[in-house]
Amino acid sequence: MKNILITITDDDSLIVKLLEDFLNAADGLSVLFTANSGEDLIAKLAVATTLPDVLLLDLKMGGMNGIEVAQHIKSLFPTIKIIVVSSHYQQSFMGFMFKTGASAFVPKGISPILLKEIISTVYNKGIYLMEDQMDTLRDQISSKAPKPIIDDNQQLSEREIEILRLISMQKTAKEIGDILFITPRTVEGHKNNLFAKTGAKNIAGLVIYAIQHNIININTLPAI
Repeated sequence: MKNILITITDDDSLIVKLLEDFLNAADGLSVLFTANSGEDLIAKLAVATTLPDVLLLDLKMGGMNGIEVAQHIKSLFPTIKIIVVSSHYQQSFMGFMFKTGASAFVPKGISPILLKEIISTVYNKGIYLMEDQMDTLRDQISSKAPKPIIDDNQQLSEREIEILRLISMQKTAKEIGDILFITPRTVEGHKNNLFAKTGAKNIAGLVIYAIQHNIININTLPAI
């Protein structure tokens, strides 16, 4: 099984070094490279022969801030999953961060062991939500009226809705395939259609779409 490749971007060199040493010592994880700013990260990604699976990103940095970096990364490198780890963490920012393209948004005070778990969950399932973030998501997302779908071509099929519900329940492509008796490759095809039709940038975006359009009830989402 291949290691999860990680990139760390933070303007605090001590934090970067501590994280790099811890993650490189952990089973199944490997730090591909580090960057001390958003500009540094983008320059390194532009010439990288191998892209990271997961990006650990600070929110407040000199130059480009974490929001600007996340938007840029999701536009140019959509396969990279972003975990925003910030001392400026506030739950009121959470809905916006997920819409921006983050797969997880957590405070810097979390334990290294929990961070390792978050990285693994984001890599395998595309999203990580702490239990106490559910209520905030309800307030920030589900209370808003959904954007109407006018173009018939953008309507989701019954199978796509079925898969979207299972994705929201943190099921992997293999698990969804086993439940629906289809191949993981077919599941990935439906997932790509969901991204195209909903405009979501990642799994977190699909979950937000499902909540906004009453496809799922946020109270039924599993704690991760």
